[in-house]
Amino acid sequence: MILAAGGARRFGAQKLLAPLDGRPLVQHVIDAANASCLEEVTLVVSTSDLVAQLDLGRTRVVRNPDPARGLASSLQIGLRALDQRLHAALVLLGDVPGVTTTLIDEVVARGRETRASAVVSVWRGRRSPPVVLHKSLWLAAFALEGDIGMREVLAGADVLEFAVPDALGSLDDIDTPEDHARVSRSR
Repeated sequence: MILAAGGARRFGAQKLLAPLDGRPLVQHVIDAANASCLEEVTLVVSTSDLVAQLDLGRTRVVRNPDPARGLASSLQIGLRALDQRLHAALVLLGDVPGVTTTLIDEVVARGRETRASAVVSVWRGRRSPPVVLHKSLWLAAFALEGDIGMREVLAGADVLEFAVPDALGSLDDIDTPEDHARVSRSR
């Protein structure tokens, strides 16, 4: 699932549509997910205005009607929208355009190879999505409130950290116009 319902307060505008290499920023994440081994791809958004400007391919869209409730609400809506027969979910963020299909496939492979409750990408010393979240942790995710991500869900869980080499992609997130300019220059 791709979480893309945030308010972009620090960016000052709808950052997910900001152009990057001739495409909207979030389109890079959608394209990588659609080309990956994922069984299904779900995009969690706050507004349909965003969707009208994207090439969704096989991506299904679900709406977070109250994104002011924070990141936890988008995570929960995304998990509820998934096929409940799945054993795990891969969580991506819509503002990390450097994620690649190869990286997604590698993280998913680690999740399938291990009995860990979660596989967390670590890029340049920092934990970041993509994260494989085994179904055994979904209940903990449903208990979250506010602008809280998976950090609390992963606390105490059996977590496998996957050190992401730069060759597999970049996990820089874009929160500000300065981030966007820096990432644009580095491509």
